Amino acid sequence: MKLLGTLAAAALLASSIQASANEKLTVLLDWFANPDHAPIIVAQARGFFEAEGLDVELIEPADPAMPPRLVAAGKGDIAISYQPTLHAQINEGMPLARIGTLVATPLNTLIVLEDGPIKNLSDLKGKTIGHSAVGFESAMLNQMLKSNGLSKDDVELINVNFSLSPSLLAGRVDAVIGGYRNFELTQINIEGGKGRAFFPEENGVPVYDELIYVAHKDKVEDPRYAKFLAAIEAATVYLLNHQEDSWKGFLEVYPKLDDELNQRAWSDTLPRFAARPAALDSGRYERFAQFLKEAGLIEQAPPVETYAVEIR
Repeated sequence: MKLLGTLAAAALLASSIQASANEKLTVLLDWFANPDHAPIIVAQARGFFEAEGLDVELIEPADPAMPPRLVAAGKGDIAISYQPTLHAQINEGMPLARIGTLVATPLNTLIVLEDGPIKNLSDLKGKTIGHSAVGFESAMLNQMLKSNGLSKDDVELINVNFSLSPSLLAGRVDAVIGGYRNFELTQINIEGGKGRAFFPEENGVPVYDELIYVAHKDKVEDPRYAKFLAAIEAATVYLLNHQEDSWKGFLEVYPKLDDELNQRAWSDTLPRFAARPAALDSGRYERFAQFLKEAGLIEQAPPVETYAVEIR
């Protein structure tokens, strides 16, 4: 028994030494944890970060606008952000750089009720559209309308203060802009309705990365970032190969998310994760920056290599 106690103590000591030897890394999420973050959560729950020698701390923000700004100020290592947001913040002069991709397709949509009068975007003439943000969403909506022979003067915009699905279901608006195809559509369905989504990338808006990893531009050569992205890639492969166990691992970390909305969103988001998170499509960033410039949201479209890198 004494020998067993000694061995157990030695094992605990070895585990403690290993934990202290792991390099710490702080990741600031863009929002509260949800299925959009599945590769990160799986990497944590199933030991992929640990295998790379990393001790990763995930932090949910009190203010969703703050994570990139905190990273720019040196108060965090990596922030989850959005490609449109990155372009705007680069335009502001913030010292940030994209180092990887989390969700590689747009999630944003314009949503109507399937049994309503709007069958095509051209049917929006004279109708009301609920929104919760300005900036990119306005540019996206303008382009979608333009691609269907309309302009912003043909619709009435109503600020619904992030109450997108409830406003649509209650009939307060005819459509909403900014709802995610992997969440709001399911939320409408759970509430007894059925939504129809119109996709920006099919209506004149260049394809973009919805969620990305950003770091301080002066620290992109930090060796921890290559390890982080390697762990994310391994976790993404595991996630696709072992979906049930990955879901269990997600709930081990965030048990309060075990509900129908999150479970369905989990499945809907799987095909949208970047299989090669470190890979960079420079052409995509160039095209999208030009779109934002033409929309008047940024003044210049600087060379991609000044704000986005591919870590090898």
